Amino acid sequence: MLNYDVLVIGAGPGGSSAARFSARHGLKTLMVEKRPDIGSPVRCGEGLSKQWMSEGDIRPDSHWIADEVKGARIYGPSERKPIVLTAENAGNEVGYVIERDKFDKDMAALAASEGADIWVKSPALSVIKEGERVVGAKIRHLGSMEEVRAKIVIAADGFEAEFGRWAGLKSIILAKNDIISAVQYRMKNVDSDTDFTDFYLGSVAPKGYIWVFPKGDHEANVGIGVTITDMKDRFDVRNYLDRWIKKHPGFSKGKTIQLVTGGVSVSRVKDTFTLPGLMLVGDAARLIDPITGGGIANAYISGRYAANIAKEAIEEEDYSPDMMKRYEKLVKDKFQRKHLRNWFAKEKLGQLSDDTLDKLVEIVSDASIKEISVQAILEAVQEKYPEMVSELEELL
Repeated sequence: MLNYDVLVIGAGPGGSSAARFSARHGLKTLMVEKRPDIGSPVRCGEGLSKQWMSEGDIRPDSHWIADEVKGARIYGPSERKPIVLTAENAGNEVGYVIERDKFDKDMAALAASEGADIWVKSPALSVIKEGERVVGAKIRHLGSMEEVRAKIVIAADGFEAEFGRWAGLKSIILAKNDIISAVQYRMKNVDSDTDFTDFYLGSVAPKGYIWVFPKGDHEANVGIGVTITDMKDRFDVRNYLDRWIKKHPGFSKGKTIQLVTGGVSVSRVKDTFTLPGLMLVGDAARLIDPITGGGIANAYISGRYAANIAKEAIEEEDYSPDMMKRYEKLVKDKFQRKHLRNWFAKEKLGQLSDDTLDKLVEIVSDASIKEISVQAILEAVQEKYPEMVSELEELL
């Protein structure tokens, strides 16, 4: 039997953050990763905003930055004039396109530099509980079954969220409209703009969008996310993306050097994502933004919150539901309002016709909006298409 203060399951951004800050607090920490190589295989669009990095105590590093962009462009179905979001009207939501495998390794290295132990190719296979409290896990490591006991367990095992489910949490997403199926090609010899990330809305990607994230000159991630309720078969999503690429000569001439597929949760923040002695972070806690599908920043921040509560729990020798609720409150105060708003927006956007989406993009792109806001958009709609106000008011 091995004993730790904190056991972290999963070495993505959320797990590495939890391990890093737990170790910084002086807690004996072990992080385990089921794969032999942290960060691989990549399952990510690889976009990263700037605004959260100081909160995560992360410095941008050219080692994992493939491209720094000036902003984002959002195209309607007709792909005429886009909405352009830059630092001037969208703040530090703009940022970088990264090499996710390198980023994840660097985040794990930060955890190791603070003193955390790290095991790779070491899957957690079952939960150890004493009564209602989670006190560790059985882990296969170097060909042996290890029983690792911990005062606090932090589960950061991503979309699958198996550990929390084994422990007794309801982590399965029941609503099919809250799961996005995604396909992405990494492409060479394409005509992408290195200054912008691009998004394409409408029937080209039902209840989702197509994205182009530049990764340097003539290289980009070109991907699509579609709600699984709109899938006819498992090839449907890829067919949508292939059709779009075929219609765009700047991309149809490109060569695919990597294929990434996966599922993304786009649900509201769950009511409960803790048990006595256990906290879920990142996608395991369903903290993916419902509109963008982005989750790196949310995972990292929630990992730091979990480490802070782990410190409090161990100092007070309190592993009760009330102590774990302190973590839930931190997460909900940070994310819940925005996630709920974006979840409703996601639902409404999926109901809009191509014609309405085109008009909405046209309005926002033509209006002199110095800062994107609900009020500014509604005023612009009222001026140009007053008949659309009632339809969009619910969305906005």
